[in-house]
Amino acid sequence: MLEKIQFYLDRFLTEIIMISVLSGMLFYYAVVLLWPQFDSKDSAKISIPKGSTLVDVSNKLYDQKIISNKKSFVLAVKALGYEKDLPAGKFYIEDASTNYCLIKKIVNSVGISKKMTILEGWSVVDIARNLQSNFNIKKESFIRASKNKNLLKKWDIKSTSFEGYLFPDTYLLPEDVDAEGVIDKMVSEYNKNITPAMRKRMTELGLSEGEVLALASIIEGEAIYDSERPRISGVYHNRLKKRMRLQADPTIQYIIEDSPRRLLNKDLKIKSPYNTYLNYGLPPGPINNPGIESIKAALYPEQIDFLFFVARGDGYHTFTKTEKEHNIAKKEFQKIRRKNRISKKVNKK
Repeated sequence: MLEKIQFYLDRFLTEIIMISVLSGMLFYYAVVLLWPQFDSKDSAKISIPKGSTLVDVSNKLYDQKIISNKKSFVLAVKALGYEKDLPAGKFYIEDASTNYCLIKKIVNSVGISKKMTILEGWSVVDIARNLQSNFNIKKESFIRASKNKNLLKKWDIKSTSFEGYLFPDTYLLPEDVDAEGVIDKMVSEYNKNITPAMRKRMTELGLSEGEVLALASIIEGEAIYDSERPRISGVYHNRLKKRMRLQADPTIQYIIEDSPRRLLNKDLKIKSPYNTYLNYGLPPGPINNPGIESIKAALYPEQIDFLFFVARGDGYHTFTKTEKEHNIAKKEFQKIRRKNRISKKVNKK
């Protein structure tokens, strides 16, 4: 009987101890998690640099007067299991008066973002200029990243540059994004838009991905209206089949320093692998970053007999089959150009 009483007594004492321990732990976690921080109803801008440790974050938040006690913040992060999950970036935090509220809002917040629009036909240099103006990314830094061999290898791009693979679109990017982050975002979007059927079509045409993009970039440089892209593509496909020089003006614009401008005869004689007036075939790589319509046009050209085209002054082109017809069309365009110049001079007076 005494042994039975002793058994229940021991069991009771054990349960009392366990309850006390659990109560103590719950009290400890409640104190840590609900520890009051600086109570402000205004939003606070939090910046957590990449590679920051938990101690680094607590010091930074303390210096910014976002937390009042560093130790309690560190303990609260560990208690919630976010020690290695605090995101890097810049965030707006509102009404976070306790450790628990602050940590949850940091973890669940979307970083401060800015819009960036990349237009069809922009080159790496054009994109670099835009980033320098709107983000804290130096032009030279982006151009250097666009030729990063390790980054190219990561995306399995068999080229010396990301030119052509930076998909034109409007992006929402973190305010503190770096050059490689921008490239990753744009190449990822490019891969989403290039379908398996399009890759199969590249094989059917006997062209590599880089060659398709090179042709698409020329089409992008020539065309204003989507309706003309397949026809312009058809002309270039025909010239390639007949082993004619492409004589594409956008490739010359790519190699002159003060582009874009009216081309001169001396420009057509510049020695460069990108000069399609001197060299046969496609240039060694894309000359800009073409949009999806130009890529589709390069893959699915219009079946035509035309070998030449020239601008006609209204954004469209005149397409011809022979050099004689082409020269006539050029003269017509020159008349329009002279007429426009005279008109501009009269209006200035």
